[in-house]
Amino acid sequence: MADDEGSENTGPLIAPSSDDGGDDCEEGSPAWMATFADLVTLLMCFFVLLFAMSTTQQETYKELTQSLRSALGAQTIPEAGTREGLQMNPVPSEEPTDTQQIDELGGMIQKEMDEIISEVKELVMFNKLGGMVSVTQTDTGVVITMTDLLLFRKGGVRLAPKGQDILEKVAFVLAKFAYHIKVRGHTDNQPMRSVQFPSNWELSGARAGAVVRLLVKHGVDPNLTSAEGYAGYHPVATNDTEEGRAHNRRVEIVYERDSIARQFADMKVSK
Repeated sequence: MADDEGSENTGPLIAPSSDDGGDDCEEGSPAWMATFADLVTLLMCFFVLLFAMSTTQQETYKELTQSLRSALGAQTIPEAGTREGLQMNPVPSEEPTDTQQIDELGGMIQKEMDEIISEVKELVMFNKLGGMVSVTQTDTGVVITMTDLLLFRKGGVRLAPKGQDILEKVAFVLAKFAYHIKVRGHTDNQPMRSVQFPSNWELSGARAGAVVRLLVKHGVDPNLTSAEGYAGYHPVATNDTEEGRAHNRRVEIVYERDSIARQFADMKVSK
């Protein structure tokens, strides 16, 4: 019995070794979980973006399409949700609009009027005619004004020698521009009573006619010229003083803006 008990207590207890082929348990999640978490995160971001795009306000979309039209020069932008938005069609060439044509015509007319004014101012400067000949631009067109002291004797319609000389030079300038001109005669408000001129109407008309005849004689196209008499009903100064009445007695040579425009229109049609 004693031997049996001794034999049971003498052998040391041996713990199982790790080299016996047993599996160790690793701590933490498996490696594939990291990849799966990234995928789920990306999917969530994608659906958030889709939701945000689906709730874009209408005004914001209109601003976006308008910006695209300006940037791309396109006439139409495909509506949202259509497949046409995936490709850009070539933009067809555009014909000039009516507004563009009107602006272009206005620029051409202004250029011609500026040229007329420049030519007349040069004539006035070289011949020292300041105070007797002037040129201005009005809403109607270009107006070249000459005083009757330069052109006529008081109460008469026969051109003075100096007036003839100046008109010949003016005719040389006018002949360069193939536009219709109106020659307008003006008087002051003093009554005119004679056998030849019963009123200022006849006097102003006769003076305009005398100027037209001389212009035509020196190269101005008679088909583009007309004479008009206005008597004393279009004053530019007071008729209460002699100086004011002298300003009102005048002859105007007018290039009307509308006449120049019609000339350009006729040239375009003939082409």
